[in-house]
Amino acid sequence: MPKKNKKLSKRRDNDSDDVDSMYEGGDNNSVYSVQSDGASNCDADELSAMEKYEDKITIALENATEKSAQTRSAALQEICQILSQRYMPYFLEDRKVTIVDCIEKSIRRGKGAEQIYGSRLAPLLVLQLGGDESISNTLNQFLLTTAQDKTTTCDVRASCCLSLGLLNFLGGEDIGKLVNLMQHFENIFSESYLKGDDKTPISVTAEAAALHAEALSAWGLLLTLIPPGDFVSFVNNGRPIIPSFKKIFGLLKSVHLDVRMSAGEIIALILESGRSYNEDFLDDYLDELIEAVKSLATDSHKYRAKRDRKTQRAIFREVLRYLEEDISPEVSIKFGSESLILNTWALHHQYTCMCTMTGPGMTLHLQENDFLRTIFELGSKPVYDSTIVNQKQSKLEKHLVNAAAFKARTISRGKNRDKRSAVIN
Repeated sequence: MPKKNKKLSKRRDNDSDDVDSMYEGGDNNSVYSVQSDGASNCDADELSAMEKYEDKITIALENATEKSAQTRSAALQEICQILSQRYMPYFLEDRKVTIVDCIEKSIRRGKGAEQIYGSRLAPLLVLQLGGDESISNTLNQFLLTTAQDKTTTCDVRASCCLSLGLLNFLGGEDIGKLVNLMQHFENIFSESYLKGDDKTPISVTAEAAALHAEALSAWGLLLTLIPPGDFVSFVNNGRPIIPSFKKIFGLLKSVHLDVRMSAGEIIALILESGRSYNEDFLDDYLDELIEAVKSLATDSHKYRAKRDRKTQRAIFREVLRYLEEDISPEVSIKFGSESLILNTWALHHQYTCMCTMTGPGMTLHLQENDFLRTIFELGSKPVYDSTIVNQKQSKLEKHLVNAAAFKARTISRGKNRDKRSAVIN
């Protein structure tokens, strides 16, 4: 009996040591580090992550000047990806001149992918730096020249159109410059206009159609900045700076889905802007327009892909509802504890274009980017109650402690079972 008691006592001591080692961190055990100040840990982790991304951008900027076009393209792509998913204006402010120089060279001297990523980087930089107009003024001409260059591939030209639209939406204030740029966009998508006999142009390829749709989308984005009174005045006076509504209307007959969908949204934008100033704006076209849109909203032609028909019907049902009932589609975008309500065609179009630029990083920018929050009138960033954070942290701490204790008991019992089986044998 005494020997047995000694063994039991020794085993209990071992068990106690095992449990203690679980919290002190033995070499073979999982370590649960529990600290009272969880928020400080989060801040430290965030700071460490930000430093990592800053280092990546620094390296990428060096690679963006290498001789290899592939290396330069990859570097610009990485910078675009980081800026779309992280908000780091203070770091970028000190490197603005270097980045703008990289963008300019990639657009002027690069080819293909390098030009695309360079043009994408331009509006991302402006978004990060709160609508810096000097960047737009510096890069506008290079982007416009490339967008108009017919010897350049359509995908590069389309990327330049999108970047031009976003750059001037974010950093442009001069209405005259905006209208002038809209004319340049029209010169691009006018190649999809109906011919004199109301026939669709057969020379427009799928790649060219994608370019025309992007130019039309950029035109519509800048339209959201034009005061309704000025826009109605331009249309009523037949000013050539604004394309004929009949020509825009004719784009609904395009054989390319991208052009038809863009035209439908732009028509809704045009009517929304005009109606906000004059309720009878373009009423003469309304019956004919409703008939054309209704046909597209119920299109069942088998020669079109099933997915294309479904997408087209969804878009034009919303346009038809607006034309007949004056009801704009309403969507609620939730992020964190907040939400953004898109209840006008202008807001829908602005949000869609911004998402094209930021991708999945749009949610983060809505939460953190003060400039973007100002654009969508979201107000100041909400201040979270630290007591709630601490309560959540305390629950996590309890869970980790319980998990550590459970694992310690399991290991201890496993060892005890092994010892008992050894004694019996």
